[in-house]
Amino acid sequence: MTVALIPAKARRAGVVLGAVSAGLLVLSACDKPTPLATVTVGSGSVHSEASCYNGGKSLQTSTAQSCLNEKADHTITVGPDDTVGFGVDPALTNGGNGWALFLNGQQAEAQPSTATYRPIPAGSFFQPDQTTGQAPKSVQVALVESNGKSPSIRGIWHFELKMKSSD
Repeated sequence: MTVALIPAKARRAGVVLGAVSAGLLVLSACDKPTPLATVTVGSGSVHSEASCYNGGKSLQTSTAQSCLNEKADHTITVGPDDTVGFGVDPALTNGGNGWALFLNGQQAEAQPSTATYRPIPAGSFFQPDQTTGQAPKSVQVALVESNGKSPSIRGIWHFELKMKSSD
């Protein structure tokens, strides 16, 4: 019985080639994380990757619209006298990009901000309804990245602000 022997140099080359191939396969399965957005109240904070993101490119209108209506996975409790700080990754403010707040799926600001951090009084999120006089107990807040040069939505981050109970 004869067995074909593979020279040691060829075996090493095969092992190296296999290891490189496996490494490339693992790396190709990794997604680049989306930029982070953070909401801070007092000493507490929550941060999130985008709910909808297309690598910094425009989202399709239908995708952006359905994403705006999603509920937040991250909640932070606020008091009426607190300040809510919104922080975004600097990538959201580069190259003509900016971000705006949407409340309960509706645009709340006319112009996108190019600041990476903005403090806003919590009371401005909990204004009483004009018909019922009742203030909401929670608000869905979306940070929406857009591009001023060619208006389009590029990413959406969701948070829920929940008013502290008065008990």
